[in-house]
Amino acid sequence: MRLVWILLILVFAAVGALFGALNGDAVAYDFYFAALTAPKGAMLIAAALLGWLLGGAVVYFGLVLRLRRRLRTQMRKSAGYATTAEERSLPALQASPDMGHHQWDSGHHQSDTGHHH
Repeated sequence: MRLVWILLILVFAAVGALFGALNGDAVAYDFYFAALTAPKGAMLIAAALLGWLLGGAVVYFGLVLRLRRRLRTQMRKSAGYATTAEERSLPALQASPDMGHHQWDSGHHQSDTGHHH
């Protein structure tokens, strides 16, 4: 799997280098408050990366954080339910006369005297 990732990264690096070489003309970009002269290919790659990062941030802050908060709330509710369910069943377990002694424990049964055979 690691080899596949390395090959994929190398392919994208080669395509990016080729794209930059084919679009190496310097272009002036005017941002109204500032002007920048940079290679066309580099600016296109930078714009794609910026869009990727901004899109990821929108998804993270708009969806992932909300789902994490919902999951945390559900985990707290289920932990509280489990605690109350255990507390409700605790008296029943304490009242059980053969608590901890089961038929399947080494095949022995408890006698009337309370000792194992």
